[in-house]
Amino acid sequence: HHGQAQELLCVSGLARPSEDSPYLIWLEQASRWINEQLVDSAPRWLAREALDLPESLADGWSEWWPDGVLCIPIQQAEGTRLGLVCLLLEAQPPEALLTLMQGVWQTWAYCWHSLTHKPRLLGWRPSRRQLLLLALVSGLMLLIPVRQSALAPAEIVSRQSQVISSPLAGVIAEVEVRPNQAVTIGTPLFRPDETTLRNRAEVLTQEVAVADAELLAASQRAFDNPQSRRELTLLSGRAQQKRAELNGVQLQLGRSQVVAPAAGVAVFSDANDWLGKPVVTGERIMQLADPARPAMRIQLPVADAIALEPGAEVALFLTAYPLQPLRGKILETSYQAQTNAEGVVAYRLLASIEEAPAHARLGLHGTAKLYGERVLLGYYLLRRPLAALRAWSGL
Repeated sequence: HHGQAQELLCVSGLARPSEDSPYLIWLEQASRWINEQLVDSAPRWLAREALDLPESLADGWSEWWPDGVLCIPIQQAEGTRLGLVCLLLEAQPPEALLTLMQGVWQTWAYCWHSLTHKPRLLGWRPSRRQLLLLALVSGLMLLIPVRQSALAPAEIVSRQSQVISSPLAGVIAEVEVRPNQAVTIGTPLFRPDETTLRNRAEVLTQEVAVADAELLAASQRAFDNPQSRRELTLLSGRAQQKRAELNGVQLQLGRSQVVAPAAGVAVFSDANDWLGKPVVTGERIMQLADPARPAMRIQLPVADAIALEPGAEVALFLTAYPLQPLRGKILETSYQAQTNAEGVVAYRLLASIEEAPAHARLGLHGTAKLYGERVLLGYYLLRRPLAALRAWSGL
């Protein structure tokens, strides 16, 4: 129902009624006439014999409709008519049934109003002048300078750390410290398996003894045997070679026990990850970090990257201490983005931590907020959509 105009919403038994059919043309005229007969919100029974039907409607009623129709106005609480429900019946329904169905009509009216009503914001419908003023104010707000910022995952690391690598190729036999354990100078860290080296040392010891015995025997025969004098140089060189190999193996055995070169914290994942694992010479086993010089290691995704210079301010909100942010400044940025452990292409940034509070412990994670230069609010809001548009369109 739209004022005096009527719009057909549904016809029982028809999925999609044809608008130019004779029945629907007549139905449009009949619904307009019936709507004029209903002056209040009460359902009304209209019998064909009791109505003074226009001639244009009488023939169609007798052909398509039964003797009567129950008309139910669907109205809002304030009296505005939303629509009209017409039930075609052979006889008038009892009054008791209409009383019971009163809640159904009200539910229909409420649902109809809720689905079709377009609420206005706080009852305010702006005029054209107000819309222009609002657009002007919004445009001026886009010119407000704001500070550009970005969020990125971060971790507390040490600015000064040493890599502790395996001195030998072999298998790790024992890890003598726990992850994140504080150590002092000379504290044993780990020990490779020495079985192969000790066996090699014993074999070389025997070979050195054999070489020395051969050299001694050749020296004694050299007094009266010219052939033995010619072998002295060869046997002496072989003895020196075996002795040098033995010294090298003994030197490796002396370096097999790895100790801490300085005081710090042993940083590695888990001792069980290394026990019995074959390693090569120079492979990194752990790091020795200095807890007195903490820093922020930030992984800034390429999609969120902003222009940052060394000295830009950073605020780190730790997951464990969200109400105690750490402040610092950018120390260095990576030249090239790389894929991190989470599979995200990101730039690696290192930032200082001012005053180094007690809760700035190594290994804690959080979210870092990086502050760049000041830009217009419009650029700040549209930077990423513009970048995505350029990447998609190539313009």
